[in-house]
Amino acid sequence: MQYDYARIFWELIRKPFEHTEMIWGIVPLYFSWAMGELSGAKASFKTAIQTGFNLLWAGAQWIWQYTQTPGAGGRLDLSVLFAVNVIVTAITVVLGAVALWSGIRRRFPKYCSFLGHARFSSYLTITLFPIQANFLKWSWDRLVAILLFAIPTWLVLGLIQYGLRASRAVGRK
Repeated sequence: MQYDYARIFWELIRKPFEHTEMIWGIVPLYFSWAMGELSGAKASFKTAIQTGFNLLWAGAQWIWQYTQTPGAGGRLDLSVLFAVNVIVTAITVVLGAVALWSGIRRRFPKYCSFLGHARFSSYLTITLFPIQANFLKWSWDRLVAILLFAIPTWLVLGLIQYGLRASRAVGRK
């Protein structure tokens, strides 16, 4: 079985904009990503705060989506959820809290300095958003598409960031 991973990836990016209730959750994640790209490639405590907000926002949006399932009556109804969604949401919220706390304290826990990079959290929350919000189902082909496009996306964004820095340096001279 052969999958069109570019089409699958595009579906993950496009899907949140097809539903009004998802736009309010996804736009702040894109904004956070853009601000993270402007702040620099080096891990910093300022970026850790941003990463924490990004992850907590995504987790809160996913939890809100879970309460909106038919028959839930505004309550969190875990019986209708696929177990992976709950695990991913819990990990997202915990990592968000650790990142936010690290940024506020200005100290990363051991092996957690990756939380000082907004690109990491932004890419994952944006690509996982339609799956976690139950507008798309978890599947191996979607997971492979997310992983396949991670490095090219990060490289392109790195090149854009490098170009912006170079043009600012030329403008200062």
